[in-house]
Amino acid sequence: MAEAATHNENQYLTFTLDRESFALDITSVREVLELVNITRVPRTPDFIRGVINLRGRAVPVVDLKREFGLGETTPTVNTCIIIVEVALDGEDTVLGALADSVQEVYEMDASQIEPPPRMGTPIKNEFIRGMGKTGEQCIIILEAGKVFTSVEMAGLGHGVVEAGPETTEA
Repeated sequence: MAEAATHNENQYLTFTLDRESFALDITSVREVLELVNITRVPRTPDFIRGVINLRGRAVPVVDLKREFGLGETTPTVNTCIIIVEVALDGEDTVLGALADSVQEVYEMDASQIEPPPRMGTPIKNEFIRGMGKTGEQCIIILEAGKVFTSVEMAGLGHGVVEAGPETTEA
């Protein structure tokens, strides 16, 4: 049992945003969905695209490209929603993150991960766990607990989830 837990701690789901490679620790990822209809919620920040109906539950969807200042995600055949679970105000909360495409799950040990760079990226350093190296490729490993619990999300996450089911019924 402990062996499986250790094994998962070194696995990262990789995805692309604006032709750059990013990753999330697989332990925070619940599932990956094809792009579905996203219902816009009035008076939410631009990086919140809206909510989706996930098995009867409204789930807020974040456009990571907007959050990181990389523009807006334009839907394509490869666009997907990564469903993650993070703690907001001490409570587990399910959120979706738009990605241009999902690549694969990489296993990286600590020797393959360097500390985040001090500059040269539009993403706040506290959002970056480290830089993974696989062959010639560098992967920005995101700290899910910090990306999705930014100041804007802290006040928004529970409100959208509670209000959402009435707005997403089809």
